[in-house]
Order: sequence, then structure tokens, then C-alpha cells
Amino acid sequence: MSRVALATSRFALPGAGPALEAHEDVDAPLVVEELARLGIDADLRVWDDDAVDWEGYDLVVVRSTWGYANDYDHFLAWAHARARLINPYAVIEYSTDKHYLGDLARQGFPVIATSYCEVGDAPAFPEGDVVVKPAVGAGSIDAQRFEVHEHEAARSHVAALHASGRCAVIQPYVASIDEHGERALVFLDGEFSHAMTKRAHLKVAPAQRDGAFRNGQMSRADAEPAALDLARSLLSGRFADLAYGRVDLVHTPAGWQLMELELVEPALYLTHAPEAASRLARAIARRIPAGPLTTA
Repeated sequence: MSRVALATSRFALPGAGPALEAHEDVDAPLVVEELARLGIDADLRVWDDDAVDWEGYDLVVVRSTWGYANDYDHFLAWAHARARLINPYAVIEYSTDKHYLGDLARQGFPVIATSYCEVGDAPAFPEGDVVVKPAVGAGSIDAQRFEVHEHEAARSHVAALHASGRCAVIQPYVASIDEHGERALVFLDGEFSHAMTKRAHLKVAPAQRDGAFRNGQMSRADAEPAALDLARSLLSGRFADLAYGRVDLVHTPAGWQLMELELVEPALYLTHAPEAASRLARAIARRIPAGPLTTA
């Protein structure tokens, strides 16, 4: 029987306890069950647990490694050391740092206007409300919205990010998110699976944005053709045929624009799409090597 490790984090483990259960990876049990149907033994393993024999598995699947940004260099070193990893290390390295947004914009993709305030630089803000977040971060951790009269507070947030050695990302706040939310498009095995509406996360204080809140902000949606076309173009080339990915878009007066390209540990909202867990399991199964690992 093939063995697969689903890489997670301590606070995302099912049954982690009352204080942590709001962060639970609700997708994980569905994936484990569907892999078992395919004759594959899947274990949830915490990514920074040094006791795990990672190379004893046929494949390591990065799933809910939430919180990796708090130990980013360690996480990249861990991922780089894995011989059989999905999504691949090159994709993980690229998409965990939001400098990729600037790279995609230079390639001609429509991306939310994004500027970077490197450590030691003075911030400059666009007109209106702004969002300040770390260049390396997951979910809405350390991301804050500031209204036009709060730019001094925004500067303080930039200073706090710099004090912890992090580059700050500055973007205009897109007002349509308050009314319509973002459109999250989930892809499995390189194909579109389902779409979700992701309502505004930055309208409440950071301490309130736990897993229960984030899950409550999600609902199933229909994928607009233009949004789907953009998502497909973003997941072409080097990102084609990934086991999983999520493209978060927002509608602006200029049309659909990219907010985030989630290719590392995105919630895939499998509980909202009955066939999605089975699709993901088949995608994982297809990537299990047929023979033993060989090295040059």
C-alpha cells in the first residue's frame, strides 16, 4: 500500500482541543477518506516535527502548514529537503513571498496595484483606504486595513513589520470587497473544480479572524467566465497541472484583478463541493511515483 504524508501544523490537526479547534483543517479528514478508497494510507504529519520520517513516505503533500510564515526559513529548508513533494518546491518558494505579485504584473497579468516597502524604506500610500500586510504571510495574519484618515497608523504598522525584519506590502483597499467579496477559484489536478465567494476578512479586528470566522465568510458561487479565463491564464506555464491551487480575484472598475495566487497551503473548501475531495485524492494518487526514488 502506498503511503502519503499530508503536511499540516499543530493547530490545524483535527481534535487539537477547544482552544484550537476553530483553526482545524476541515478538508483533511475528507482527503484521508478518499485516499483510503484508492488504497492509499494517508497520515497527517506536522511539518516541523523532527521525529517524522518524511522519506519513509511515497509522497509528501503540503496542505495545512498554516503559520509557516512565523518560521519561514525553516519551512523553506524543510520543503527543499523533501525528495517527493507536492506542490513542488519551486512553486512553494515562488508563491510564499508576495513579491510574486510584482513579477506577475510585469508579465502583463492584471494584478491589484502593489508596492513594496522594504525594511528601512519610508512608506508611500495611494489615495484612499489602504491595506498593509507582510510580504511573507498567510491568511490575513498581520494584514490590516486603514482608512484614508488613518495613514499615520498605517505607518506605524509598516514600522512594526520592519522591526520584525519583514517587508511591507501596500495596496489600495478595493471597495467592491465589502459588497461582493472576492472570488476564490479552486483548481484540482490542473482543472477548475469550484468557485467560492470570500467575503471581507479585514472588517474585524485581527484577534477575531480565527478559522471559524474565515469559514463563515465563505459560500459557494458560480464562476464568472471572465474570472475563470483569468484564473486559467494565471495557472498556465510554470503553474500548469498542479495538484491543487486557488486563485483569489477581485472585481474592479478595470475588470477582474488578481489578489492572491494560493499555491502552498490554501483552504480548498472541499466541504462545499461534494466531488472535490475525490478529485484531489485522484490528483495525489496520480503523482505517487511508480517505483523507488533514485538519485544520480
